[in-house]
Amino acid sequence: MSADELIGQGALESGKEALSPGERLLWRLNRLRCMTPAEVAHRVVRLASMHAERVGILGGDGVPAPNLEGAAAATLSELPDVDPAPYLAAAKRIAAGRLEVFALEDAFVGAPPRWNRDPKTGTEAPLRFGKLLDYRDPACVGNIKYLWEPNRHLHLVTLAQAYALSSEAEPLDAFADHLESWFDACPYRLGANWSSALEAGVRLINWSLAWRFLGGAGSRAFASRRGARLRMRWLRSIFRHVQFVRGFFSRHSSANNHLIGEAAGVWIGTVTWPYWPQFARWSDEAKGILETEALAQNAPDGVNREQSTSYQQFELDLLLLALVAGSAAGRSFPAEVHARIEAMLEYLASIMDAGGHVPMFGDSDDGAVARLAQGEGFCRFRSVLATGAIVFGRGDFKAKAGRLDDKTRWLIGASADRRYEAQNASPRGLPVRTAFPEGGYYILGSDFESAQEIRMVVDAGPLGYQSIAAHGHADALSFTLSAGGMEFLIDPGTYAYHTQGPWRQYFRGTGAHNTLGVDGEDQSQPGGNFLWLRKARAGCTVWSASADHDHFSGWQDGYLRLADPVLHRRRISLDKASGVFSIEDRLEMAGTHDIELFFHCSERCRVSACEDGYEIRQGRRALRLRLPRAEGAVSRVHLGSFAPICGWISRRFDEKQPAPTIAWRSRISGDAILRTEIDCRAVL
Repeated sequence: MSADELIGQGALESGKEALSPGERLLWRLNRLRCMTPAEVAHRVVRLASMHAERVGILGGDGVPAPNLEGAAAATLSELPDVDPAPYLAAAKRIAAGRLEVFALEDAFVGAPPRWNRDPKTGTEAPLRFGKLLDYRDPACVGNIKYLWEPNRHLHLVTLAQAYALSSEAEPLDAFADHLESWFDACPYRLGANWSSALEAGVRLINWSLAWRFLGGAGSRAFASRRGARLRMRWLRSIFRHVQFVRGFFSRHSSANNHLIGEAAGVWIGTVTWPYWPQFARWSDEAKGILETEALAQNAPDGVNREQSTSYQQFELDLLLLALVAGSAAGRSFPAEVHARIEAMLEYLASIMDAGGHVPMFGDSDDGAVARLAQGEGFCRFRSVLATGAIVFGRGDFKAKAGRLDDKTRWLIGASADRRYEAQNASPRGLPVRTAFPEGGYYILGSDFESAQEIRMVVDAGPLGYQSIAAHGHADALSFTLSAGGMEFLIDPGTYAYHTQGPWRQYFRGTGAHNTLGVDGEDQSQPGGNFLWLRKARAGCTVWSASADHDHFSGWQDGYLRLADPVLHRRRISLDKASGVFSIEDRLEMAGTHDIELFFHCSERCRVSACEDGYEIRQGRRALRLRLPRAEGAVSRVHLGSFAPICGWISRRFDEKQPAPTIAWRSRISGDAILRTEIDCRAVL
């Protein structure tokens, strides 16, 4: 039993790619430090069972024949009101072997695709026993995110949609070609596509959608000899997928969004294809996990405990899809689960500015559960709010969504437009809330949902979820600021996951956030790409909001670990009449330290020096930033700097571009108070 095998299970969170032998050893030790004895025991037992499965001692049972008699049809009763043209055009691109895969906007993946090949590096992953395959090794699999993405089969849903809208043979033929070639190229339990329960779960969800759009078990797509053969091969693989995922659930420190995605895959699979007696029991098991984890992984105030806006939306997609699938099967979730999902939507609606921008807190890999809409202008955050407006009858969600999108139309069905229009979209009362104490986010601002809006979101929450806090960033007491629906001070995003270590370290580090740094250190101590060791704690001590003023006071203790401990307190006040934020950073320390303040601007901003600071302009609007006065203090604007890495933004996974970052630096001795002002109405 190798150390890599022991601590690698369920582990996109490991991040040990491209490490030297010494770095690998350090990572192993760090990972073990974050495990409880119960987790170590669990992994030992699981590893032994995987080796037994590999040699054929376990898991050799065949697939029982499905019973399709009397099964309810999992199909759309009526097509949604959408324009077929974008779907037919997308289907033609897919049939020609072209897909959008992260930063590869027009990748040729093959026709049919080479399913075990990473389209970015061209590396072909071997067909070894999947559960023991080191998919974190780029020499073995290339960039695993790029390999896995086409295998989630989001594009098969597009082909099914095109067929449903047109009844044309071309998308159906391409669908059959892709699915049959996948069965041939990815034998059960072999290769990278049988190494992750989450990936298999997401594939099940997309298969369920495709099955539904094709017309279910009685679809004309299965009427021919080839179609009948395809249906039987597909059903066999469906059983294998459900069996694989439920036997490989992520547990302990890996039980984050992965476990919800896996349970959602099993739940949706079992209610879509209730053709085997085992599925009734497996369905109840998955439903219980979803109910438990929806409440455990999302705080009562609606904030996802991974402290990631992107994963908040990812989990919302999973949970909403689970609700829709359950409703179609006549099975519902408890009221408290519905209430928690509604609270999650309230949080997103509250942090979204008048222009529809959402802060990029925490990690994001742009992974989607399903891609049901085609064409320009789709926003995944507005989309879940549109779906929520219908599911929960919320006119305020409708106001934030702005319009009904095609993804929601496909999920809800032909009644979507009528039910959406029935909601009163008055924006009064938005944001829904301005304080999220369990999640640690606070909203200061004025004139919400108008052209004069000012919206600041302050982060005083925990680093992340579970012992490794995998997707959290070292951003305590940071903030974002938009004015008039335009982003001015931003969270720069994520950019990298498993590769490009220095960039991964930068984007999730303290220096990539609008907060204070000490001695060039991160607030929390990293132990790997998806692992934090010493975690900064943060909290709010004062929060008040009135018609005239908003006040926030908070603290973070990440620098108490230094030889000369430093406690950082931050106080932010907004005078709504003047539109001026006053920021007071208080440092409690005995010795001398190098102090930095960062202000990361949107790539759409132009920054110019002015008296006491900088003017940050975007369009016809500008902010005035007045920096602290301190002896020997210097400031500069970084724009796409490599040494040091600074002045970047990543709007999409694996893509980055220069964006101005203002860095203020000073060497300070003893207790100090640094005062910054941001005038949001300096120039109108």
